Amino acid sequence: MTTPSTTEPDTPATRDRLIAAMQAALRSKGYHGVGLSELLATAQAPKGVLYHHFPGGKSELAVAAIEAVIHQLTAGLQRLMARDPDPARALATWMDSAQKVLAGSGFAEGCPLATIALESTPDDTQVRTALAQGFAAIRQHLAGTLHGAGIAERRAAQLAALIVSAYEGALVQARVAGQVDAMRDTTDALVELVRASLPPAPSRSTPALQTP
Repeated sequence: MTTPSTTEPDTPATRDRLIAAMQAALRSKGYHGVGLSELLATAQAPKGVLYHHFPGGKSELAVAAIEAVIHQLTAGLQRLMARDPDPARALATWMDSAQKVLAGSGFAEGCPLATIALESTPDDTQVRTALAQGFAAIRQHLAGTLHGAGIAERRAAQLAALIVSAYEGALVQARVAGQVDAMRDTTDALVELVRASLPPAPSRSTPALQTP
């Protein structure tokens, strides 16, 4: 009689489930608040599969989850900009969607990046490196979008840094308060600031009336 295998076939779906389980845990419990057993149960995967996909274990899985979150955030903004070239309006929609997600979870699920950043320690080298690179990627993406809309390069970089900082801070405040007021006010202020930084739209000259 053969012994049942403790691993599953190497399928992308299994890896994706593990990453999704870690993302969900980071949103609600944080990196140190969830154990491997819980992650494996949520992903419906045996331990052998975890180490097959992520030899570094929990920390490597967390890094993959962070990278997935960064991709989702930047891809979401890119889709919005493709539909609406107005960066201020796209920013408002982008941040409004975060408010809806937070409120829809009963204020139980915050930004996984902020959660893990706040609880990480100097020993969490891989995780902190992934976070630093992730935040930098978001800032760079935002700055490129704003610069492409006509804002000076240096000013675009400053606005991008402010947007990311304000977004994360407002999200944390809204989560603990159980209401989105801080996020709404922050969004309004950022949108106004971006609008004020945009170059004036080219005016259309009115043809002079010709007298007969």
